[in-house]
Amino acid sequence: MAARTVCLFLLIAVCLGQQTPSHNSAPCQRSNNNNGYNRFLRHHIPPNSPATRDRIVWERFIWRRRLCHRPIQSFLHPDDKNRVKAVCTARGGKVYWRNLCISRRRFTFYTVRYRLGTCRVQHVKREEKHLILACDKLDNRCLPVHFERNRDNETPDNNARGCGAPQHWAG
Repeated sequence: MAARTVCLFLLIAVCLGQQTPSHNSAPCQRSNNNNGYNRFLRHHIPPNSPATRDRIVWERFIWRRRLCHRPIQSFLHPDDKNRVKAVCTARGGKVYWRNLCISRRRFTFYTVRYRLGTCRVQHVKREEKHLILACDKLDNRCLPVHFERNRDNETPDNNARGCGAPQHWAG
């Protein structure tokens, strides 16, 4: 019985982890999730996040921040917060798909894999890729609300419209 419960929990976690939390058809549309940006910051740009591949340092950090609920988590450096927000603007990002924007520039971040519920880090990878972020309008500003993994190392399409630009604008 316990094994079935664990399997069901893992299946639900994997399915939920693959869904974009916002269902907008384009970036920078109003969202009902008023806490989306703050949640994004808490999960992906927490203060004092390590800049190392040391698993022990990351285990302590994740345990203290209580971020053990996901098997994979990507962390950006707090100094990049304004650059990350800029991905949701015409100058910082391009429309990727639906409400996802891809950064014009590459970012360095750490992706940490760990065992669910235990915070036991299995792998830390330093990555340098274009960010793919869901961007929604909150308090009259277009802000990131979700970090989407860039599995295939995608780059922005120079012909795509800028993120946050009016829908009729093509550059």
